[in-house]
Amino acid sequence: MALFQGTTMRMLMACAMGGIVGWEREWRHKASGLRTNMLICMGSALFTVLSPVLAGDIGTNKGQVASNIVQGIGFLGAGLILHTRNRVLGLTSAATVWVVAAIGMACGAGLYFVSAIATLIVYVALQFVGLFEARSNWKRFPMLYEVRGSDENTMFAAILAVLDREHMRLNIMEQGQVGAQRRVIFTVSVSEARHRALLAQLTASAATDTVVSYRDEEED
Repeated sequence: MALFQGTTMRMLMACAMGGIVGWEREWRHKASGLRTNMLICMGSALFTVLSPVLAGDIGTNKGQVASNIVQGIGFLGAGLILHTRNRVLGLTSAATVWVVAAIGMACGAGLYFVSAIATLIVYVALQFVGLFEARSNWKRFPMLYEVRGSDENTMFAAILAVLDREHMRLNIMEQGQVGAQRRVIFTVSVSEARHRALLAQLTASAATDTVVSYRDEEED
């Protein structure tokens, strides 16, 4: 009975710790959200609990099952990493899955204080370190720009002139026509200060009617 209660407590603790990290990922609309992180953390805890049980009294390696968690979670994390033409996406989500599995293993081993501290560190890193990087103006992050104008040639000339001054390359994601207006969407990866300068220059151009910028939802 005591063993059952202890195992239940470890799994519930793992669900709670994974849920805290998962809530942050869910709030940012990432692929590895609340349920995913809860299940990974609880599964890692359960495998850790089962490892010495499956080894038995005569087993020489009571951590054999638990050690394979590290390898298995690597395959899951690799599935979250996407390669595009000019960047790699999903590295933070993959790293989060990896560390959540480690937190689950700590819960499975009964190291509640260690798992709680690790969860706090992960949450702070995800929630506040990224904000600090953006505010410090040395962190480069991509933003999507949608520029609309009535004359396609002059609009593209204005966009190229602004990008040339900033020594940036035009990387078109989508373009088309809506009614009488031409629209083009492109992505730029620079610091927050340079994003503000770029947006101001594009908006001030007489050849652009509307300029909208927004964060790329796929970005970590």
